[in-house]
Amino acid sequence: MNVVFLGSGHAATVLAKRMHAKGHVVLQVWSRNELNAQALAKEVNAQAIETTDQLNPAAEMYIIAVSDEAVQQVANKLKFSNKLVVHTAGSVSMDVLKITSVNYGVLYPLQSLRKETEPIAEIPFLVDGISDEVKILLGDLAKTISSTVSFAGDEQRFQLHLSAVIVNNFTNHLYTLAEDYCKHRILDFQLLLPLIQETAMRLGFASPSVLQTGPAKRNDAQTIQKHLQLLKEDPELRQLYQNFTDSITTYYKNKELRNS
Repeated sequence: MNVVFLGSGHAATVLAKRMHAKGHVVLQVWSRNELNAQALAKEVNAQAIETTDQLNPAAEMYIIAVSDEAVQQVANKLKFSNKLVVHTAGSVSMDVLKITSVNYGVLYPLQSLRKETEPIAEIPFLVDGISDEVKILLGDLAKTISSTVSFAGDEQRFQLHLSAVIVNNFTNHLYTLAEDYCKHRILDFQLLLPLIQETAMRLGFASPSVLQTGPAKRNDAQTIQKHLQLLKEDPELRQLYQNFTDSITTYYKNKELRNS
């Protein structure tokens, strides 16, 4: 397909490069950051444009790949009759695009994308469209750049986006706090990486509820108290530890009651 990207950040860069590699033609790249637009355009043999007034009318699809909060602002700049306009946001309704065209949809990559860490092995896509024709077209397009493509309406996409924030953003924040804890005590955080990788790998063949281990799971009050004592000078981390411990303990206590 002939496509135009509006945006030049992580999502736009990864998707544009992947589409270009699979034979799609990226005609233009527009961005509020002109230098970033030029850099991405150079990588995918496209034209960098300074304003949306310069959009090529020959494109078959216009992809708004910007931050969730900026989608509406960019959509407000577009006005087509029947061109296909899509956004890549996880938490933004498809309907924000109804002002842009009669044909619109969503092409959401359910993955943490960073342009500095390409290539990414697998990017699941959730697609949606205003009509069955648009859904099929977007599904077929997504299948050219991914082996995992699903149809999802706004509600499902919002719920999966929330789940993604929990498993990715929240987990990464815990890694950050653990790294800071290690640094302040001159401990090597890198020693924890095999544990992190092994835990993530196990999720490929078992439910996380089955894989849960640790003092909270086995209700080891003595170890929990030792940990809380170690955290007496880190009140915020101590509170997080207590909250997670309580959550794990309650979850498995309720699970036992349900199974009894």
